[in-house]
Amino acid sequence: MSSGARNGPRQRYLPIAEHGLIGDLHTVALVGTEGTIDWYCCPRFDSPSVFAAILDADDGGLFRISPDGDGWSSKQLYLPDTNILITRFLTPGGVGEVQDFMPPRRAGEAAHHHRLVRRLVAVRGDVRFVVDVAPRFDYGRDRHEVTLAPHGAIFRSPHLGLSLSTRSLLEIVHGVDVRARIQLRAGETATFVLDLAQPGEMPVPCVDADIAGEFDATVAFWRDWLSCSNYTGRWREMVHRSALTLKLLTYAPTGAIVAAPTTSLPEEIGGARNWDYRYTWIRDAAFSLYALLRLGFTEEAAAFMAWLEGRLRPAVDRESGPLQIMYGIDGREDLPEQELPNLEGYRGSAPVRIGNGAATQLQLDIYGELMDSVYLCNKYGRPLYHDGWMELTRDLEWLMDHWDQPDEGIWETRGGRQDYTYSRLMSWVAVERAIRIARQRGLPADLHRWMAVRDRIYNQIMERGWHPGRRAFVQRYDTDVLDASLLLMPLCKFIAPTDPRWISTLDAISSDLVADSLVYRYDLDASPDGLTGKEATFSMCSFWWVEALARAGRVDEARLAFEKMLTYANHVGLYSEEIGPTGELLGNFPQAFTHLALISAACNLDHQLG
Repeated sequence: MSSGARNGPRQRYLPIAEHGLIGDLHTVALVGTEGTIDWYCCPRFDSPSVFAAILDADDGGLFRISPDGDGWSSKQLYLPDTNILITRFLTPGGVGEVQDFMPPRRAGEAAHHHRLVRRLVAVRGDVRFVVDVAPRFDYGRDRHEVTLAPHGAIFRSPHLGLSLSTRSLLEIVHGVDVRARIQLRAGETATFVLDLAQPGEMPVPCVDADIAGEFDATVAFWRDWLSCSNYTGRWREMVHRSALTLKLLTYAPTGAIVAAPTTSLPEEIGGARNWDYRYTWIRDAAFSLYALLRLGFTEEAAAFMAWLEGRLRPAVDRESGPLQIMYGIDGREDLPEQELPNLEGYRGSAPVRIGNGAATQLQLDIYGELMDSVYLCNKYGRPLYHDGWMELTRDLEWLMDHWDQPDEGIWETRGGRQDYTYSRLMSWVAVERAIRIARQRGLPADLHRWMAVRDRIYNQIMERGWHPGRRAFVQRYDTDVLDASLLLMPLCKFIAPTDPRWISTLDAISSDLVADSLVYRYDLDASPDGLTGKEATFSMCSFWWVEALARAGRVDEARLAFEKMLTYANHVGLYSEEIGPTGELLGNFPQAFTHLALISAACNLDHQLG
C-alpha cells in the first residue's frame, strides 16, 4: 500500500483521509499522518470519547507525538498483513517513526485493559519529539485531574480513569495535560502506554522487553487471523486490507460489527447530515457476514449469527416490528439521539450527534438481508439450529403480514414513509431464502403460503416497481425516480443479470446516477429526503455498480470502474462513507459497508475474469 505524506506543522483539521486505524476488537483509535490520535473512545466503540480533536480541534482532546520543530514531513503505512500502524517522520536531523498498536485480548487474560501503545523509534540520525497528552473525557463535557507518578501520569474524571506509562520525563501543562520532549539517537526508543486505570491503580514501569513482546504478539495475532483467508485473486492487498478493517470493526465480546467507529463526520462540509454510526445495523452487519464468508472467515460468521439470534424475539406492539434496524453493540435497543453543542464539529460541521433516532424507523428490507445472511451462513458456515429456525419463522410470519406497506427505506430518509421498491425486493428475498432453507434442510414450513406470498411480492414489483416510460425499475412506486439500491436486484438473484429489463435499468442508473466511477444513491432534487443540505457519492454503491456491470457481462467496463475506485482509497487502503466533488473522503470513517462491497466486487470480478 502506498503511503501518504504530510508536511508539518499541524493543520487545524487534518482531512478525514489522512488517518489510519488501530484497534483491539473492543474499540479503535484514528491516528493522523501528523502523529496525532484525533479520535478514541474508551473502553468500547460506543463509549464517550477521550480524544475527539477530529470533531473539535480546540476542545475535543488529542494525543500527539510529532517532531519538535519545523521542516519535517511524514508518511504512514501498515506493517504488512497487520493492523499495526507506522507513522514515519523525515526531519532535518534524521528519520524517526511511531509504531501504534492496541494488543487484542489474549486467551486466558483475566481482564482486558485496552492498552494503547505508542512506541517511538529513531531510525537514522538524531530526532527530537514533542509529546502532548490532552484527554477531554465524555466528549469534552467532564472535567478531570492529572497527577504525575513515578512511572508516568494518571488522568481521572468522574467516570473514567486513564494511566499513561512511560520512562520519559513529563510535565503538567495547562493544569490538566502532560507534555514530554524527547531526543533520540539512531536505535533508541521511547514508549508511551495509555491504559484504563481503576481506582487506586498507578502507571506501571515500561519495560522494553515487555513492549517488544506485546508488539510481536500483536503481529502474530493479525497474521494468524489473516492466514485463514482463501482469497488469492488479483486484488489481494486491497481485499485483505478490507478484511482486516472489517475485523477491526467487530466487537469481540458479542460478535457485533459496527457500521463505522466514528460519529458526525459530515457528508457535506458545513452541512448537518452528521450521524452516529457506532452501532450495529442489521443490514450492514448482514452484508459484512456475507463478505467474511466469501473469504473463508467462518468463525466470525458464526459469532455474528449468535448475536443476530439474540435479537430475534416475538413481535411487540410497535410499528417497526420484531426487529429494529440497529442495536447497540451489546444488543441494547434504546439509542436516543442527542446533540452536543459543546463540540463545533469537523471543520465547523455542526451538529455533533450521539445516539441515532433512526433506530425506531420501519425498514422492511432488513428482514431480507437477515434471511439472506442466515441462508449463506447455514450453507457455508454454522448450520441453523432448531430454536433459531423457529424464531426466524415467527419473524417471517410477521413480515408476510406487513410487507405491503410504506416504510422509511434503506437510506433512512426523514421525509415520511413511501412504497420503496427496494423494501419490496428484500421482502421477496426474505421469503425466497426461507423457502430454500426449509427445502434444503427439511425444516417445518408452510411452504404453500410462503410461495404464494413470494409470488405476490414478485408480481407487484414487476407491475408497480417497473416504469415503462423510463424502461427502468424505480426508487418507489408511482414515480420515475432512480435509486442505486436497485443495483442489488441481480446480485440477490431477483432478476437475471442479462434480463432486458435489468440491462435497461442498469443503463438508466449509469446515465443518471454515475459520475465517472462514482455513484449517487439517488437524485436529491427529484426525490427530497426530508433533510437539509446535499450529499456526495456513496462509495458502497460504486462497488455495487461494478459488480452489476460484471454480472451483466460488461467486464472491461467493470474492471476499469473498479480500478478507478481503488484510487479513491486513502493512503492505507481505507474508505469513508462518501467521496466529495474533488475526491475528498466524507462521512464516517472507515465505513464497513464500503469495504464489504469492495470484497464482493473483487471476488465477482475475479470470477468473471477467469
